[in-house]
Amino acid sequence: MDHSHASFNAYMKFLAGPPADGTPVVLETANALSLHFDLLATQSFMSRRDPHKLVLGYTRTMMGFLLLKPTPSRISMIGLGGGSLAKFCYRHLPDTRIVAIEIDPAVIALRDTFHIPPDNERFEVICADGAEYVRSGDARPDVILVDGFLAHGMPAQLGNAAFYSACHARLADDGVLVANFVEDDPLIPYYLEEARSAFGDSLSIFMAEDSCNYTMFAWKGAAKLPSRDALLARARTLATDHPLNLLATARRLKQGTSLAMNWRSEQNSEPGEC
Repeated sequence: MDHSHASFNAYMKFLAGPPADGTPVVLETANALSLHFDLLATQSFMSRRDPHKLVLGYTRTMMGFLLLKPTPSRISMIGLGGGSLAKFCYRHLPDTRIVAIEIDPAVIALRDTFHIPPDNERFEVICADGAEYVRSGDARPDVILVDGFLAHGMPAQLGNAAFYSACHARLADDGVLVANFVEDDPLIPYYLEEARSAFGDSLSIFMAEDSCNYTMFAWKGAAKLPSRDALLARARTLATDHPLNLLATARRLKQGTSLAMNWRSEQNSEPGEC
């Protein structure tokens, strides 16, 4: 089979346009599969050679929760997409219970395409509204990962004070919330203020690795992050088991507390990284 020709045909078909109703579309080429709602953004990306690899930089940055919770008992993921984070956590955190909440059944229907494992005793996919799940459930996850996007962008219910308050209440006493934002979303300052209403100054936000996404961390328990040296030491220890650039994430996580405090002024003075 001529893979280059097949890839070209797949790409040309994709360029003809995904459905206008926001139905997820899979672009398949010789080397990768990607998930899209439109022509402008990639929701998920999977290498055929290594389906469990975190190809997109923002997903590697979101795994920075390991710097604060290296051995979580339970992770709740809001947004499944192509399952990159779910698969990575399932493989590299064998003692962790993982629940992924996805509102779109059409996305869940693609789980076999993206090599997402079947439900079992430590992994489950639930079709539900992530905001409602956080409010109504009784489990106490150590980590909540928020990466929920529809065709029109991030749903409003995943970025307001009620949602962040519910996450704060739902998390374990020293739990961590990590949220992905698209870099050009004008509502990022609003999300930060809404998150601050629940987490106070226990916030950090910074540009994700190799991407035009911002990653927000919010945590319970200690008012401040560990020192920069302590975070770097943890990153070096974790590097043995996790193929991630946690040293860079540790530095940005510490620096991001200042950006969270001074978002507007820093945004006006710093050049973009994209």
